[in-house]
Amino acid sequence: MSPKGPVVIEREAPAEVTPASAPPVPDAGLPEPRAMQGAMALAARPRSRIGRLFWSALVAFLGFMVSLAAWDFVTGLLARSPVLGAIATGLLVVVLGAALAIVLRELAALSRLRRVDGLHKAAEAALTADDVKAARDVVSKLSALYAGRRELALGRARLAERQGDIFDAEAALALAEVELLGPLDAAARREIEGAARNVAAVTALVPLALADVVMALTANLRMIRRIAEIYGGRAGTLGAWRLTRSVMTHLVATGAVAVGDDMIGSMAGGGVLAKVSRRFGEGVVNGALTARVGIAAMEVCRPLPFAVRPRPRVTSLLQRALTGLFGKDD
Repeated sequence: MSPKGPVVIEREAPAEVTPASAPPVPDAGLPEPRAMQGAMALAARPRSRIGRLFWSALVAFLGFMVSLAAWDFVTGLLARSPVLGAIATGLLVVVLGAALAIVLRELAALSRLRRVDGLHKAAEAALTADDVKAARDVVSKLSALYAGRRELALGRARLAERQGDIFDAEAALALAEVELLGPLDAAARREIEGAARNVAAVTALVPLALADVVMALTANLRMIRRIAEIYGGRAGTLGAWRLTRSVMTHLVATGAVAVGDDMIGSMAGGGVLAKVSRRFGEGVVNGALTARVGIAAMEVCRPLPFAVRPRPRVTSLLQRALTGLFGKDD
């Protein structure tokens, strides 16, 4: 055993760097919105002619093969048992009738989208030329478009009452925008806020990378389709996908996939949220991009351009969406 004695502890030299003199922690910046970037890339991916030819030929071949197999099945069943053959024939007629109804519905949806887009272009042309007659024609067609909407009945009545006293194209379209599109703009904003809230929540809570991309794409598809329905487009499946492609392509072409200061930087807690939780910060950014997609969808689906009523802002939509996420309401 070693003898007991005093223990000498050497004093360490004073640290050269103190908490006061230490450099600040570097800011990693805002997280990348990988979910929304992936969803936009999938929706806006250009289609090659060879790919379209391949898929068109494949669908045509499969349809021809299924039709021939169904015909052989029904004729063979009729030869063996007339009763069972008649039942199979009736079911085949029902299937063909349902398929025809779906095709007609899709064509009608595309026609409605073209009708709304035609009103938007006609309104812009009337404003540019200051054509009162063209502006009144646009207002009349817009009122006819919303003839079956009960929530716009009072606005249509006020518009019809005051329209004769206006002799200016800009004033005529402004009155239609206030009386008819005000409630529709509010409904579209609620759809955008709900989609942004869902995308932000799924990105923050679901750890699977592919799941948040699928959720972001699904939420944006649903949001764009609902916005089209709100403004009278009622897009079908093909129409909604086509509309989504046009919106996403426009956003990618204009560089809207990148996160700008107008989204998060102007929000008081944007940087703090990103520092507290990287995943939650990414959810906020994805929600901001979803709001930007929704605003672009409003501009595409709206029958009149924004003139009197203010264009929605990403920050205000995102703030309301995140407030709803925490269970509060303004």
